[in-house]
Amino acid sequence: MMRSIIGLVVSIAICFGASALGATFTTPAIPGWYAALNKPSWTPPNWVFGPVWSALYLMMAISAWLIWRRAAATPVALALALFFVQLAANVLWSVLFFGRQMPGAAFADIVVLWCLILATVIVFWRTSPLAGVLLVPYLVWVTFAAALNGAIWRMNV
Repeated sequence: MMRSIIGLVVSIAICFGASALGATFTTPAIPGWYAALNKPSWTPPNWVFGPVWSALYLMMAISAWLIWRRAAATPVALALALFFVQLAANVLWSVLFFGRQMPGAAFADIVVLWCLILATVIVFWRTSPLAGVLLVPYLVWVTFAAALNGAIWRMNV
């Protein structure tokens, strides 16, 4: 039981660590660069992003933990490797969009990220349907974020 709890804490720490790393690139750019961009009318207010991403990172952490817990019964190395690759692509998006202020490159990254999330959902689903379901809101949000990223890129070229 203690091993499982520690595993959950580690999973949460990894996911929120990725979030914090992304935020180091995001937060400084919001009041200046991001505020000055032309954005579509359907852009959510800035305060929406924090709570949405917090919920998504928590669901991602629980999902990865559910897969990790199955390691004794089934091979999960590929599933977890895929999870970590998509997590790295997630952080890279913040670096490209906010840190480097390159919406075009960020759009390319988010398309790859979307594919990686879809692959992770499928692989996780096969091991634990609940783990797969927990990633679906993340896929939906990244679909919206990709559309927003694409619109911002187009409007600011």
